[in-house]
Formats: sequence, structure tokens, C-alpha cells
Amino acid sequence: MYNHNQNNSALHSIFQKLKRDSNQDELRFLIDLVNYFRPKGKSQNQYFSIRALIDFLNENPTFIAPFRAYLYEVFEGKTFRNLLSDAGILQNTHFFQEIKKRSIAKILPFQPDRNTLEFVLNQIFYSRKDYDWLSKIPTDEMLALYELLQLGSMYDRKSEQSMLNELLQSMRLIMQRMSGRALETDVIKMIPEYENYDSPFEVLEKEFDLIEATLISDETYFLNSEDIDYKQINIILVQCEDFVNQAYKNSSRFGISLNVNQSLLRIRQQIKRLKSIFPYLVLDLEEDKKLKSISFFLRLVKYNCMKNNVRKLINESTQLIAYEITQHTAKTGEHYITKGSKEYFKMLYSAIGGGVIVGILCVIKLLLSKVETSDFGHAMLYSLNYAIGFTAIYLLGYTLATKQPAMTAAALIQSIEKDQFNTKDQKYKSFANLFARLFRSQFIAFVGNVIFAFPVALLIIYGVDYAFGLSIPDEKWDHLLTDLSPIHSAAIFHAAIAGLFLFLSGIISGSVSNSNKHNKLYFRIQENPTLKMSFGKRKTAEIAQWFERRWAGVASNIWFGFFMGTTASIGIFLGLNLDIRHITFASGNLALGLYGNGFQISNSMLFWGIFGIGIIGFVNFIVSFLLSLFLAFRSRNIPTSDLRFLFKAVWIYFKAHPILFFFPVRSKRN
Repeated sequence: MYNHNQNNSALHSIFQKLKRDSNQDELRFLIDLVNYFRPKGKSQNQYFSIRALIDFLNENPTFIAPFRAYLYEVFEGKTFRNLLSDAGILQNTHFFQEIKKRSIAKILPFQPDRNTLEFVLNQIFYSRKDYDWLSKIPTDEMLALYELLQLGSMYDRKSEQSMLNELLQSMRLIMQRMSGRALETDVIKMIPEYENYDSPFEVLEKEFDLIEATLISDETYFLNSEDIDYKQINIILVQCEDFVNQAYKNSSRFGISLNVNQSLLRIRQQIKRLKSIFPYLVLDLEEDKKLKSISFFLRLVKYNCMKNNVRKLINESTQLIAYEITQHTAKTGEHYITKGSKEYFKMLYSAIGGGVIVGILCVIKLLLSKVETSDFGHAMLYSLNYAIGFTAIYLLGYTLATKQPAMTAAALIQSIEKDQFNTKDQKYKSFANLFARLFRSQFIAFVGNVIFAFPVALLIIYGVDYAFGLSIPDEKWDHLLTDLSPIHSAAIFHAAIAGLFLFLSGIISGSVSNSNKHNKLYFRIQENPTLKMSFGKRKTAEIAQWFERRWAGVASNIWFGFFMGTTASIGIFLGLNLDIRHITFASGNLALGLYGNGFQISNSMLFWGIFGIGIIGFVNFIVSFLLSLFLAFRSRNIPTSDLRFLFKAVWIYFKAHPILFFFPVRSKRN
């Protein structure tokens, strides 16, 4: 049991203030009393006790009447309808504005009018952890204090300022807001199934009118759980939930914007709030009045303590968007995971094409570095070089090895979902098998990129030198080679930055695809009257299909190019050591560095250059893959603690079949 290790003299001192300062700072007494019981430090107790307060009042009964009168004075007539209807519920469909509002409120909390219960709770239970320890106080102790003070219940009377009326008004306010939000155009178009049916939210309001009329006219002030109207309300609330769930389900067909997601999330939160507070209108046993009154007060404290929870807002707001994004990347990523030898070597040929283009890009970037311009000018030139090159690789059907992990992580998680009815061991073995296929696909893509980027860059720079007598890398060879070494430069850190950009480019691809689907971009192109008049219906349809298949990937590669091209210049501007290292470009730069010094370098420099290429590739892969994996876990609401089981399964599979991580040998397990 929790022990405060304080004697009755401390409580006696606090209660003396109750008599002495009754006309000054009316909340001071309660603030001190709560602070007396509030746990200090990071307590992990399962429950807390207020036995000391009960014992003190029993030993000093003269304080009971003033204490009861004080509580009535503080809480009587305090409104709380806005606390029930607003606290912890999205008030703004603009995600970042809601984040900003809550973040500011955590530092400088909003203070409502003094005549509201929210103001009182803000002053007394100001810590966000107050509900945690309050909820751990044994019910029998709460009930004992309640009876000792002879407090009334929330069902004792009805008036404009009674608890019952405040509860009814807050519920009506929530329903009206839900109904209006559900009828908005962007929300309605997500649920075409309801076009020919009455909105369940409007039906809910009508049913609530009947209940409210019954409660106002009835002298009992509460419903019975067998009441047909109460049962009907519960059925309609389920229908409202189905409305929201169907809208979310349709997001795979129609896409979803962040604003629509926030609107649906707000409706879902409001339904949940109604389901949690509606039972307080129901009372079957007379003796439950006190327990329900205590429970209701604790619930108000809970809502007030959690109203500025930023982490919960981010988690709830981003899960569906993350799911839709990773759904797109999962479908794309399936093409990057090879099965047999045929697909394996097809990936090699595709990677060779990517390596050839990157070799060309390496030389062009070196040429662009000679251009006399500002850091901003170089950033734009490098970005255009990268963006055009990456887009060409994508449109020609070639492969840039490190683009795979961001796409394939979601596909791996999807494999776990497909095996959801299997045991954990079976699911993780399936994941390990798929990961082996991914790893060898990534390996052969690395091989194709690296092996051909080197000779292509070397051949082009030799051709330029032979044709024009210009050896471009002469001045930069040392810099090009040193930047590859993981011990002589920040190559590992820079490779991690590139891995981050690879992850972000995957996010952008999924986000663009989702946004286009939600805004019906392809249909709008297909049915555009100007395009149909100019190109004809068939050609316009082909243009729309091209955008549907390719535009997300093009946008992703353009952004990736600009990420890669601007990093170094941003680092110079900020005075930070920022740059990017990508395995394929590292291979091309090795060729340029060797040529720049006539292949006269030390064995040590050559070793660290070659070794650095491998390290850079691994960091590119692991950073991009892990970030994508975490996002995929988040989108499917899978606990990240499951990662250790996945890693363990992969390690066991690797020890049993190491060759499968590099080559598609024949195996029954494969």
C-alpha cells in the first residue's frame, strides 16, 4: 500500500487553512490537500491510498461539515459541458494547427472562465499524471470518503446548472457537431454506400430528443438499462461507427486526404466519447448512485488531464495515412523482390542499366562542379542532374539498388498480415524467407549498379580527356577518394543521410499516389474536354493511364534528386558537415579519383575506398529499410517490440541457409 510517511499534523495544518482562509483564494485548500497525496517522483505503485484523510476526518469530526460546505461552494453550479464535448477531441481538421495548439497548451495551458469546472480542475489537478494516481485509489476508500462527507449524487436534482443537465447538453452538442461534419462534401464522397440512406447521425439526434424529453419529464432523472430507447441509441451508435469504418475502408478505393482523415478521426472520437458518457444516464440500482457519481468525476479529471496529449494525436492522425502510403509502396515493392533465377538475373540486367546512367551522372556532376556559380546555383545544378538521371532510370525500367528497401519493407509486413492466422513462429519464418529474397535482390542490384558505374565513369572521363585534353578530376581526386573512407571522413553519417532521403522518397511516392487517387486526378485527365478535343479520347485515356502508373514514381525521383543535390549546399549554409554518400555514386567516384591521380594511390587508400563502398551501401540499405519497417509497423498498429522476434527469425534463417541471402539456389524452403 502506498504510504506518504507524513503524520496527522501535516493534514491538521492543511485543514486549519480551511477555517482561517475561507474567504481568500478559495482553491488553495484543495490544491494543498491534493498536493499532499500527489505522489512524488516516478512512482510505480499499483494503487494509492487516501486512508490517512479518512482516518483524520474520523478523528477530527469537526472538520467534516466545513469540508463538505467548502466542496459544495467550490463545485456547485460549475459548468462542464465544454469539457465533455471538447477535451481530448480534435477541434481542428488542420493537423499541424492542432499540433501547434496542443503544444502551446502544454507549456501555457488555456484557462477557461472561473465559473467552469475545467478551470477548477486546471488549478487542482494540473499535472497530466494526476488521473493515473487518482484512478489507483481503491474504490472502497473513495466510497468511504464520499459517505463520510455525505455528498449528494449527480442524480439528486435537475436544474439548468445541474450535472444531469450539463451531461445532456454536452451530448447534444457532440451529436450536432458529428452530424454536421458527416455531411461535409469531402466526407460524404468517401461513403457512396450511404447516398440512398438516412444519415445515422441524424437518426441519433432524433432518438436522443426522445430520451431527453423522457428524462426532463420523469421524476427519476435517469434511464433503465432495459429501456428500449437506451438500447436503440446503442444500436445507432454502432451504425455511426460503421459509417466511419466504411469510409476508412473505402480509402483504398478513393484515397484520403489529411483533412478528411482528421474529420473522420474527430467523428470517431466523438462517438467514443458518447459511448463512454451515455451510460451515466442509466441507473438500475439505487446504491449505484454514489459509485457512478465518483466514476463520473474521475472521468472528468481524466478528460481534462489528457486534453493536450500530442503523442496520442500524432499516433491517431498518422496511422491511416501511413497505411495508405505503405499500401502503395507495398504493391510497388513486390516487384523488387525476386523469386527464382530468372527474376534474379533480370534484376541484375536492370541494375546494370541503372549503373550505366549513374556512371554518366557522376561525370556530369564533376563537370558541373567546375561551373562558376553560387552554392545555391550548384545546388540547383546538382539537383537537376540527379532528378533527371533518377527519373530516366525509373522510366527506362532500370533499377537504382537503394530505392528498393523503402518500397519492400511494407511488402514484408504485408506478408505477416497474410499469415495472421498462423502461429507466431510460422509468421516470422515466412518473414525471414521473404527477407532473404529481398536481401539477395538488393545484393544483386548492388552488384549490377556498382560494377557498371565504375567502368562507365572511367570510360567517359577517359574519352573527355582523350578528345579535349581535359582531365577534370586532377584537382579533386584526393577529395573523391577520401570521402569514401569510413575512417577518414564522415562517410557513414553521410550514407545514413542518403538512407533517410531514400526513405522519404518512398513516403512521397505513396503520398502522391494516395493524393491523386483521392482527388481523382486520373479521371479528371481522362475526361478533360480540352485534352479530348486536342488528342482524341483514346490518346487522352492513355495519358491518364500513364499518370496513374508513373506519376507517383516520377515525383518521388524528382524529390529524391533535389534532396541529394541540395544537402551539401545546405550544410555549407548552416556550417554543418552535411553531405550524401550513395553506393552507386561512390563506385563512380572511385573511378574518377583513380583516374585523376593516374591510378597512383597507396594500397591503404585503395582498400578504404573499396571497403567504404560496401559500408556506404550497407548503411544506405539498413537506414532506409529500418525507417520504412518502423513506418509499416506503425501503419498496421503492430508493436515495435515484435521487431526482436523478426530479427531473431532472420538470424536463425541466415545461419541455416546463408547462401539464400545472396544467390537463388534451389531449395525446398525457397
